[in-house]
Amino acid sequence: MSAHHHVQSSAPAPDDAADLARWDDDGAPPAQPRSSPAAWLRVGAELGDRLVALSGRQDLLVTCRPGTRSGAPAAYFPMLGEVEFDAELFAPLQPHEVHPRIPGDEEKYPAAWGVFVHEAAHAAHSVWTEPTGADPRIVEAALLLEESRVEGAHLTRRPTDRTYLRTSARTLVMPDIANPSFQGIEHAASVAALILGRRDVGILDPGETRAVANLCEQVLGADLLATLTGIWTAAHQCADHDATTMLAHAQDWCEALDAAAPSLPAPPEDLTDLLSGAVVVVMDSMAANDAADLAAQAAADNAMATRSRAQANDRAQQASRRRQAAATARSVFNSGGGTVNPDGTPAPYSSPVIGSRRPTAAEQTAAARLSRALRAAAYRERTEEQTTSPTPPGRLNMGRALARDAQRAAGSVPTAEPFTHTRRRHSPTPPLRVGIAVDVSGSMRAACGPVASAAWIVARAAALTDPDSRTATIAYDTHLTALTRPTHRAPARVTTFDARGASHNLGDALDALDHGLDLSRPGAGRLLVIVTDAQYTPNETANAVTRIQRLSTAGCAVLQITLNKESRHLPGTTLLHLPRPSSAPAAIAKAATDAIRRTR
Repeated sequence: MSAHHHVQSSAPAPDDAADLARWDDDGAPPAQPRSSPAAWLRVGAELGDRLVALSGRQDLLVTCRPGTRSGAPAAYFPMLGEVEFDAELFAPLQPHEVHPRIPGDEEKYPAAWGVFVHEAAHAAHSVWTEPTGADPRIVEAALLLEESRVEGAHLTRRPTDRTYLRTSARTLVMPDIANPSFQGIEHAASVAALILGRRDVGILDPGETRAVANLCEQVLGADLLATLTGIWTAAHQCADHDATTMLAHAQDWCEALDAAAPSLPAPPEDLTDLLSGAVVVVMDSMAANDAADLAAQAAADNAMATRSRAQANDRAQQASRRRQAAATARSVFNSGGGTVNPDGTPAPYSSPVIGSRRPTAAEQTAAARLSRALRAAAYRERTEEQTTSPTPPGRLNMGRALARDAQRAAGSVPTAEPFTHTRRRHSPTPPLRVGIAVDVSGSMRAACGPVASAAWIVARAAALTDPDSRTATIAYDTHLTALTRPTHRAPARVTTFDARGASHNLGDALDALDHGLDLSRPGAGRLLVIVTDAQYTPNETANAVTRIQRLSTAGCAVLQITLNKESRHLPGTTLLHLPRPSSAPAAIAKAATDAIRRTR
C-alpha cells in the first residue's frame, strides 16, 4: 500500500496482446467492447483541457482508456508529462454521457473527478525528483508522505475541491489497504499517514478518523504515533522542488519505525483486516457527513430559492402597486374636476363638489399665519465645521504656535497646528408635502365645511412657504374626487363639497396621494391627514391599514381626525378627536408644522 501507484517514474511498454490475439483465430475482427477504447479518446482530451485549470500546467497529456498500464485507477508520469486515467471510474456512464469540458459536468461522476483532482495535485506539486542511488525504501516513504502533502497544497490553491478530494480518498485508499505493500507496524504507519495525514491538511474531519487514530495508537503506541505525526506535519510544509528535505523527512520516518519496532508488541495477525475495518468506519462516517452536508446544502439552496422567489414576487407586487397607484393618481388629478373610479373611468354619479367660493379674511389670515409658522419650523441653522492646519489660512492660535516652536526647538516633529479655519454651510430648507383624504360618506357631513377651509389654508400656506411645497386633497367614498391638486400654485378659491356617499375607498385615495405627493420619499416634511370616522368594513379597513403602515415605515406622519366618540381608530395613525369641527384647520396646521420640524 503505497503512493507509488499514483506517481510513476516511467511508462511500461504498451500491451500489444489485444492486437496479436486476432491472428490466433481465423482473422476475424475481435468483438468490440460495449465502450471501445477509441470512444474514450475524446474524454481524455477534454480532461486534458480541464487539467490546465486544476494544475496550472499546459504541458500535460491525459489518456483515458479502460484499464491502465500502471494498474492503479489513475497515475501521473512526471517524465512523460502524462496522466493516465481508467475509464472504469466513470461507470456506469458511457463515453457519450461524459463531457468534462463542460464545467459542472463533474457532478455526474464525483468519484472519478476526485481521482482526477488528486492526480492534478500530483502534477502541480510532485515536482521533486529522486536522486540517483537513493535508498528505495526512503523513496517509498517519501512518496507515502507525498500523498497528503500534495492534497494539502492543492487545497490551499483550490479550497472548493475539498469535496472531490474526499471522494478520491474513498476510491484510492481502500484498494491499497486491501493489498498492502507493507507488513506489521509499517502497514499501520502507512495507514496513519494516508488517513490521519489527510485529516491534518483539512481533507478529513477529526471525528471521522477517530477509528483509525485509536487503532493506530494501539498498534504503534502513543509515542511513535506522535513522532510520525510530527514527521508528516513537517513534510506538509516542504516546498514542491525540495527533494533533499522531503527525503530527509522520509529517512526520519524509516528511522523512527526501526527504532520503535523492537520495543513494540507483535502486531495482531489479522492487522490487515482490523485496519481495513477501521478505514471502512472512516469511509462510512465520511459518506454520512457528506450526505448530511449535501442535504443541508440542498435545504439552504431551497430556502434561498424560496426567499428569492418571495423577494421577486414582492418586487413584482410592489411594481404592480406603483403602476396602479400612478394610474390612480393620473385618473384622479387629471380628471378635469370630475369624479372617477380607481381605474380612471368616469364615475356613474355626480361629484361631491358643489361649487367654490372666495376665501374669507379669516382664512387668508390663517394661511399667512401658518406660512410664517412653517417657515420658522423649516429654518435650519448654518452648520459650522472647524479644521486646524499648520499653515494659513485661518485664525492664529498663539498657544499652539508657541507649542509648535517648542516642538521644533526640541528636535521633535512638530504636531501642533496653530491655524483654525471655520467653514459655515447653509442647510437646505425642507419643503412640505401634505395629503388630505376626507371621507364623504353620509356620516361625515359635519366635517365638509371645516375640511374644505383647512385644505385651502394648508395649500395656500405651503405655496407661500416654499415653491417646492405641494399639497393635495381627495374626497373619497366608493369613488375619488380631487378637491385640490398637487401643483406649486396656491388655489385661488375654496372648493366646497358635500358628503352623501355610501361606502369607502380609502386605500386607493392613499395610493393617489402617495404617488402624487411622493409621501414615501424622504427629504421633505410629509404629512397625511385622514378625516374619517372609520366606520368601514373589515376589507376596507385592511386595505387602508396596509397603505398607512407602508407610509409610516417610510417616515410619513399620519394623522386621523375624528368628530365623534363613535369613531374608530385606524391602526398606525395618530388619533385626534375634535368635538368641534371648526377646530380642524388649526389641528391640521399644527400637525403640518410638527411634520416639517421633524424633517432631517
